[in-house]
Amino acid sequence: MKFVAYYRVSTKRQGRSGLGLDAQRASIEAYVKDHGQILAEFTDITSGRKDERTELNKAIKFARSTGARLLIAKLDRFSRRVSFIARMMESDVRLAIAEMPNATEFQLHIFAALAQEERRLISERTRRALDQAKAKGILLGANGRVLAVRNKAEALVFAQSLSGHLPQNWRSMSYSALAKALNEKGVKTRCGGKFYAQTVKNYMISLHQP
Repeated sequence: MKFVAYYRVSTKRQGRSGLGLDAQRASIEAYVKDHGQILAEFTDITSGRKDERTELNKAIKFARSTGARLLIAKLDRFSRRVSFIARMMESDVRLAIAEMPNATEFQLHIFAALAQEERRLISERTRRALDQAKAKGILLGANGRVLAVRNKAEALVFAQSLSGHLPQNWRSMSYSALAKALNEKGVKTRCGGKFYAQTVKNYMISLHQP
């Protein structure tokens, strides 16, 4: 089977460093190994909220001309908008998802709705965290400070979301053991990469910072 691989990362820093991108490539390469070959690869550096993507349009055009399927690693890496995913599934280009190889169209619609709701909840929690920081007297006027506070708030929200993936006895486990447990479950870091002892430690510290 022929595939056109499409990747998306949210920031230029992720694009340059490979954060998030490497995880997507690994997932797609593992899938293609048993299902066919990749004819071409396209990568957009843009928010999942945006539907207009130059490289995606190129990927769709190439897939259409070669009769290949458009292959993505994860549904939320493609988009978190139900309408966008629905339009894609209704087009003449077939969509394949490496981490959900057996999903039906109905299931994809459900997962898309869940991804959209997750994005809304993350935005809501981040906004509340920023409001709390402002209430504590943290200056939000300068761009650098705003970015720092936002990053801290997003890290805190993500760290809190990890609680559902931790083993019951996680408090007695080392950071290395926790990293191994999260990786074995397929959980990704906030940037889409693997967990390491220091990564886990940083998230735990963020949970206990005032």
